Parts: sequence; C-alpha cells; structure tokens
Amino acid sequence: MIEEKHIVVWNNCLKVFEGILEPQQYSTWFKPIQPVAMQDSTLTVSVPSEFFREYLEEYFLDMINKVLKRVIGADAKLHYRVRPVTKQPAMTYPAAHGNVPVNKTISVPTYSPAANPGPFVYPGIQRVQVNPQLNPVYCFENLIAGTCNKMGITAGESISVNPGKTAFNPLFLFGGPGLGKTHLAQAIGNEIKKKYPELVVLYVPANRFKTQYMDAVSVKNKLTDFLAFYMKMDVLILDDIQELATPGAQNAFFHVFNHLHQSGKQLVFTSDRSPADLQSFEERLLSRLKWGLSVELQIPDFATRLEMLKARSFREGIMLKDDVLVYLATRIKTNFRELEGALISLIANATLNHKEATVDLAEEIVGKIVGEQKNDLTIDKVQNVVCEYFNISRDTLLSPSRKRQIVQARQISMYMSRNLINCSLSTIGAETGGKDHATVLHACTTVADLMTTDRLFKQYVSDIEKMLVTVGR
Repeated sequence: MIEEKHIVVWNNCLKVFEGILEPQQYSTWFKPIQPVAMQDSTLTVSVPSEFFREYLEEYFLDMINKVLKRVIGADAKLHYRVRPVTKQPAMTYPAAHGNVPVNKTISVPTYSPAANPGPFVYPGIQRVQVNPQLNPVYCFENLIAGTCNKMGITAGESISVNPGKTAFNPLFLFGGPGLGKTHLAQAIGNEIKKKYPELVVLYVPANRFKTQYMDAVSVKNKLTDFLAFYMKMDVLILDDIQELATPGAQNAFFHVFNHLHQSGKQLVFTSDRSPADLQSFEERLLSRLKWGLSVELQIPDFATRLEMLKARSFREGIMLKDDVLVYLATRIKTNFRELEGALISLIANATLNHKEATVDLAEEIVGKIVGEQKNDLTIDKVQNVVCEYFNISRDTLLSPSRKRQIVQARQISMYMSRNLINCSLSTIGAETGGKDHATVLHACTTVADLMTTDRLFKQYVSDIEKMLVTVGR
C-alpha cells in the first residue's frame, strides 16, 4: 500500500528532526504531531492544543521552516489544525500567525530634506503600505463580556458598524493594567477591517508615536511627512495615551486629532487613568479627549473571571476540572492578564511534567509563579482604618464637616484609596460622600505636599499605611 503524500513528507521531516533534537524534545513536541493533508506546497498537521501550537511557534519555528523547505521546496508552508476537545470542528491556523489584516496602499505627500515648503513648492507623492499593527487574536469573539466591560464592548461593536459616524468618537477606554483595554481597542480595529477592508486602520502605542515624532523633528521637513501620514488614517487607535507626555508630541497629535475628527474618521484611545487624571496634558487636548465617550473598564467579578478561564482553556484544547477553574477564579481577582498567566502556567506545568492539572498544582502555581493575591483592600476598609486611627465615626468622615482633623482624615482616606488600591478618582469620590474627581485630586495633592512639610502629618500617614498593609494580608 502506497502511503499518502502528506504522510511521506512528514515522515521525512521527522527523520531530520530526530537527528537534530534531544530525545526528550523530539518525543514531547514532535511525535504527537500528525500529518493531515498536503495541497501544493502547503502541509497541514494536527496538534493537540493551542498551547502546543504556540510553543512550537515560539521555540521551533525557524528549524521547522528550514526542514520543510529542505524536504518540500522553497515555497513550503505549514498550517496547524488544533484538535477539538468537543464536537466543535477543528480550528486551522497558518504558521507564524497568519490572517493578519492588511491595509490598502495610500498616497502621502512628501518633501525632500532640501526643500523649503511654501505656497509655490509642490510635494512629491509616496505610495505607502501601512501595516495596521493589529493582532488577529484580539477580536470580539475572544472577549468575555461581564459587568466590568459590557459598556465598552457595546460601544466598540457600535463603532465597528459605523466607524466615525457614531457619538462615540473619540472612544476613550481607561482602567488599571490587565483589564482588556488593548484587546478591546484592537478588536474594534479588527472588526472594522473585516467589515470595511477598504478603510486604513492603524494601531499604535503612544510611546511609538512620541518616538516617531522626535525622529521627525530632527530631520528637516520630516515633521510634515509625519503629520501627512497620520492624517491619512481612517481609523486611528492610540494605546496608552498617558505616555504622550511631551508638549511637542501633544501639539503634533492635537493637529492630527483635529484633522481626523473633522474629517469623520474614527479615533480610539486607551489609558491607565481617566481623562481627568491626565495632569500633564494641555487643556485644549484634554477637552478633545473628553469629547466622545469615556468608558472605565473595571476589575472583573467572579462570574466573568470563571467564564474567561473556561473560554481560554477551551482555546488551549485542555479540559480542566471545575474545581481547578473555580480555585483560580477565586484566588486571582485583580485582572485578566494575571488570571490568564496563571492558567497558561498551570497548563504548561501539567503538560511538560506529565501531571494532572489539580487544585494542588494550581495552588503551587499561584503561590510561586504568578504570586498569590494578598491585597484585599477596599475603599471601605481604608475608611474604617482611618476612622479607627483618628477615633471618629464613618458618618463623620463622610460628612461635609470642615473641621481640620476631619478634613485631613478624609483626605488621607482618599490618598490611600488612590495609592494602595489604584481606584479611579471618580470611584473614590463616589465612595467618599459623593465628592467630584477634582476634590479627590486636590486631596491627593494636598496629602503629598503635607507629607514633605509636616513631620507629624507624615507620621499619621505612615502609621495608617502600616495598619492597612496588615489589613490587606
């Protein structure tokens, strides 16, 4: 019986891999791979899980590519098929993260370094292929909706249907680290590219925008090219906008913002703080950031954390027991990123060491690799400790009293809530007698100033912080 072509090709590849790799590596990562099909120069292989595929891509991709080209030819390509854990059809992935969105070529006017742009100088035209910088994994399908992010997802889906034509322009997403801001922002970009392939979408971290600006101003007339490039975007997604701290970069972005917004183009921003907290920003730019819709992504509740773990473990091709998932969702509360990191670490340890993914192993992972969540502080606990220290009631702390001791206690509670829990100014204000964000910001600034000038006040803050560290354990 003659073996099919894909089996013959893969067996020839395995002979090469076996001669290159350590026996343990070969047995763990290549023997489980099964050839599925071959069309032209594209070989499709089946792998046990999404984690398995990602590990191959991370550590063996260059070697695999060289061996495939040696066995198949220069045009060799590899596709993975992840084996399903239920009756759901297998998912197929091109190697090296294919299916990345592609923008059309745009024309950008440029000036030569020797030129002196003026009313009688005509720029040249440069054809530019813009890489949208979007990760196809960051899509709406992979987002887990909960009370923590439902408003942001709803707004994002609305924008992806009518980019630039909704009231959500700009969309400003803010919240602590690991809460899904980048995922949601890129999901909007990916969905727009899916619905409107002709639109030019660009995702860029604010730090890269700032670096590009600094490079542009150092070369004559390159700033004109820089601005012309960004003004050609149909959808601009600027991540971590709080990094845009330098006045020059803010001024350049101000003009880009005005041009795109007035042209009906879509703008999406993310930040680790609300627009009100961006103290180093020019007022004219801040007013524009507040123009559309600002959405705070909050810490996920237990149900959302558990749903996220179930979805991600399915994507990895691993069926974990409910008690393991419940344990992880219970112990890791801060953000999605740490939760996902714990899950991947658990799967990796179980796979590589041929262990069962149990609660005991999960506890070991949480304690040693990710770090157990020890800070259970809340605004209520902060306020209770402050009240205990100053020997006042909570009603008194939250009252409008202007007595010096009460005001200082109230300001310290706001300061501690901001610095130890990293709550937003609006949340702290709402929990402190309905104060607005400006009052909270003033309180935090006042406490910081007094700590440098008043030794007794600094002792108050130090004592309370020690008490709160004990409470948070």
